This record gives sequence, C-alpha cells and structure tokens, in this order.
Amino acid sequence: MLIMRKRVLHILWAVGLFALLPMSSVAQIRANGSSVYSFLSLPYSSRLCALGGDNVAIQDGEISAAMHNPALLCASTDRILELNYAHYLPGTNLGSALFGWNFGRSSFEKHADTPDKPNYFAVGIHYLDYGKMAYADEWGNLTGGTFTAKDMLIDLMYARQLGPQFTVGVSLKPIVSFYESYSAFALAADVGGHFQTKDSTFQMGLTLRNIGWQLKGFYTLESGQARESLPLNLELGLAYRFKHAPLRISMTIHNLQRWNLNYERTNLPKDDSNTNIQWYDMMFRHTIFALDIVPKSDKFYLTLSYNHRRRAEMGLKDQRSLAGFGIGGGVKIKMISVGFAVSQYIKGNLTYQASVAMNINQMMK
Repeated sequence: MLIMRKRVLHILWAVGLFALLPMSSVAQIRANGSSVYSFLSLPYSSRLCALGGDNVAIQDGEISAAMHNPALLCASTDRILELNYAHYLPGTNLGSALFGWNFGRSSFEKHADTPDKPNYFAVGIHYLDYGKMAYADEWGNLTGGTFTAKDMLIDLMYARQLGPQFTVGVSLKPIVSFYESYSAFALAADVGGHFQTKDSTFQMGLTLRNIGWQLKGFYTLESGQARESLPLNLELGLAYRFKHAPLRISMTIHNLQRWNLNYERTNLPKDDSNTNIQWYDMMFRHTIFALDIVPKSDKFYLTLSYNHRRRAEMGLKDQRSLAGFGIGGGVKIKMISVGFAVSQYIKGNLTYQASVAMNINQMMK
C-alpha cells in the first residue's frame, strides 16, 4: 500500500515537473487568440455550465467534472455512464460521453475512511461540431458547396485517493481537428489535486490543464510544421458548504499563470476603453462565482453563477443582456440523474445544455 502511494506520487511529481519546466517561457507567448483548441475551455456538462463554465473544487460524484480536474473522480463515479449535449449557435453542437470505473484494494484497518476501491479511472469522448458552412471567396461571394469543421478529444483519466481527505489525478488527452480539408493533432495532459475536510464542508482543488503540444499543425511553412500553442490554464478552486443551511458557495480562479487576459486589438486607439482595463476589473476576470442549493438528501440541486470575464467580453455597451450569468438544476430519480442548464454568451442567443447520468451498479442489481 505504502509502496503504491509512493509510486503514484513519484509519477505525478515527474509529470508535473516535466510540464512546468517550459511553462515560464511558453506562458509569455500564450496571449488570448494565439492558441488553438479553444473548445477545451467549454463546459462539458450541464452541471459545469450552471457553475459558470468551470469548477475544479466540487467533488460530488459528477464524473464530467473530472475533465476539468481529474482529481475530482471519487468513489461515487464508479460505473457511472454520463451523456451530455449542448446547443450553442445555430448548427453548432457539443456532446460528450463518459464512463467511470474504480478498482484496487485498500487497508481498512489503517485508514477506516478510505474506500475499498481507491483507484479511480474514467474515459471520456468529447466533440464539437461547428455545422455546415458555405464556401466563399475573399470578397464574401458564395462560390457554391459547403464544408464542415469538427474538434474531438479522448480523455483518459486516473485518480488515486491518498487517505480520506486527499486525491490526486492525471489525465491524457489526444486531440484531433478537421476543418474543411485541413487537419491537426495534439497531445495534452492535465494534473490535479483535491482536498476536503472530514465533514466535506470545505473543498479545494488545484489543477494545471492542457499541458502539451500540437504534433501536427493545420498548415506547413518552409521550415516545417506550423505548430500552435494549447490554452494552458492553471486553476484554483474553493468551495464551502454551510452546515446548517442547504447552501454551498464556490469560487474558481483561472489562468493563474498570466495576469493580462485582454486581447490585442491593433485597430483601436490606445485610449479606447476596451484596451485599458483597470486592475480590479482584470482581477475579477480571473474569477467565477457560484451558489448552490444542495439539500442533504442530494436528490436535487439548483445553481446560479456569474462569470465576470464572459460578462466583460461578451456584454454589449448600452444594451442589457444576461452574458456571464448561468443557471441550472438537476434531479436524481433512483439510479438516473438528469440535469439542465442555461447560459448566455452573446445577446439574443441562449446556450442550452442537458446531461443524463446512469448508475450501472444499481441498474444491474
């Protein structure tokens, strides 16, 4: 048991060190708009959509949360099959399928609170279909015919519980994209950790997402393949559940590896308000806040969230919109859980996301 834990820690330490070595130089060039595979930042389920699009701290049996932090796999994700679907812009659809499986044995005499299967594994398939688009020339004239564009990934996740309060996890993500006649391939990884108090009132998660490289670019240069950066993201999450009220508050701090989240806009004057962001505004662009109504029975939940970066970037001046806000809920009926969430990215278009999770263990009894 002790030898296995040491091996897992050594592996995670080596992966983390290997990934962090180039980070200081790579992070300097990863400004907004300079990386590919932006779909990696989208929420994979209705639960994550309701939480503002991202959460790396709440470990409550939601298997899709592990695609943002692999350490969120837990005893409750064993034999869970989850299907997710989201509708963004007309013709643009997102979907995923995940399955979890726990294995291994632990010593209950040494750690009474450690589950009998402390090794958590899950596999997920995720895709984003941008729909059909019409061919046009450089002046915008339609030339006839249509083409498609798709992003896909496979997520292999593993987590290990180290005692009753700590979990560490790692994931491997092959990524492939097909845009018309162009294609690209990348290999990425996530490394994460999770801590919670014995009564689970306080939870904390830390993860480094999208470590990796594009192995094949969409196009070539005279010097060879044109490889682009992946959207690296270092995140810290905190969650607190009140003891005497069915409420939980959470905060996710994302992109800790860089301060400036603004886009470079060369066609705007230097004194434009879009290029001069105050420090307090930039600070809140790194944060996502969420409020959960979660009774002790865990039979349903209701969530309201606010994503300030989405609000600041997607909101329109002098026009009211719900950009940045998200709301969702879910119910659990015996062995099936159903969730639904609504959020807004741009005015006049709502994003709908639905999820269904089935407990295979209970269905086979």
